[in-house]
Amino acid sequence: MKRVLLSLWLALLLTPLNAKEAVPVAQDPALEARLNRLAKELRCLVCQNESLADSQADLAADLRREIREMMRQGKSDAEITRYLTDRYGDFVLYRPPLKSTTWLLWFGPFLLAGLAIAGFLYFLARRRKSLPDAPLSPEEQARVEALLGQRPEEPRS
Repeated sequence: MKRVLLSLWLALLLTPLNAKEAVPVAQDPALEARLNRLAKELRCLVCQNESLADSQADLAADLRREIREMMRQGKSDAEITRYLTDRYGDFVLYRPPLKSTTWLLWFGPFLLAGLAIAGFLYFLARRRKSLPDAPLSPEEQARVEALLGQRPEEPRS
């Protein structure tokens, strides 16, 4: 039993010696830099708030591998982007193009802000009309002037 435990302990000690350095994903650093630049412009379909470059999802890794392969085949960034948008729609782009289907996406926030401002101005106008236009009585006027530290004007005789 002692020998078995000693053998296991030695095996565990020697395990790090068998470890190898991580193999780089791409042999070409320029290709990897281009992949990262393009992947930052693309949305992960699983983790929707992360770019394809930052996501750790399996689908994102598969898409990065597919993009890398297309880059090795000599396809341009525009061709790769068009391939992905044909396959997944404009949703895959962080900056979707301006067209009829994305009009609300681009101008919707401005439209909502305009409606909110118009609603607020309408509310203020209605409120102003609903308040009675009541002038101050002479006693109220004298009290206001006393509070403000002014002397009331004496009536001229």
